[in-house]
Amino acid sequence: MKMKIGKVGVLLLAIALVLGVAGCREKTSGGKADIAIGSKSFTEQVILAELVAQHIENSTDLKVERRFRLQGTFICHNALIGGQIDSYVEYTGTSFSAIFNKKTISDPVEVYRQVKEQYDREFDIEVMQPLGFENTYAILVRAEDARKYNLKKVSQLAELDSQFQPGFGYEFIERLDGFPGLVEKYNLDFTKRPKTMAEGLMYRALAFNQVDVVAGNSTDGRIKKLDLFMLEDDLKYFPPYEAVPIFRKDTLAKYPELREAIAQLAGKISATEMQEMNYQVDGEFRKLEEVVTEFLESKGLI
Repeated sequence: MKMKIGKVGVLLLAIALVLGVAGCREKTSGGKADIAIGSKSFTEQVILAELVAQHIENSTDLKVERRFRLQGTFICHNALIGGQIDSYVEYTGTSFSAIFNKKTISDPVEVYRQVKEQYDREFDIEVMQPLGFENTYAILVRAEDARKYNLKKVSQLAELDSQFQPGFGYEFIERLDGFPGLVEKYNLDFTKRPKTMAEGLMYRALAFNQVDVVAGNSTDGRIKKLDLFMLEDDLKYFPPYEAVPIFRKDTLAKYPELREAIAQLAGKISATEMQEMNYQVDGEFRKLEEVVTEFLESKGLI
């Protein structure tokens, strides 16, 4: 299915879903919730949102409503600034490029500083400390093709762009740090028009030869499960994407115990640990809540 969503379409969809998540805050187990945690639609985001929600419930008396799978970046962003959710986990490079439309830089400290400052100034949103890992875009090919063509770096795709069928998510096609900049940076000229598809479908589309190269997530567990290979971003196109919880400042002021709870998660998740949690859910089909609980227990947070 080929489909392109413009900025107007994204905005209308964001408004529709923000209105859809509005209303009373009820925790699943019953009783009025104090705060709402949101997430984007892919597995890692739901894992991180559940992790934040469980830790808040374990370390405070607050009740959390889970408003997960709100699709992409702009919908979560609009839900946050509109007050329909109080927090979600974002990636610094995504905020830097997609929310604030800044030109890519590679220094993670500077990206974090600018993102934190701009959220505070423009939206009264606080960026908390990074969770400890980075989930960058991963340009993926099948491992068998990597071996066949001796592919190791993204720059080598220029030798194969007339043969390979690219496939990308809707958001990647539109974003400043997505497809347009990628082809310019690496001087790519794909003969075949990119197929656009839901992010969750890309990995299997690649594995089953429907496309030949995709832009996935570096910590996705399906990379291991489906025998895919991540090409090195040798020209350093993608910005740093540190995972950071972001909160409405009025929520933090109302519930000051949240600061200490979220601070306890800082630096606790490595890229390897995040990929393993993703794999347990997507690869082993385990219940997400159980995977999160086990991880928190392993860190002494329960």
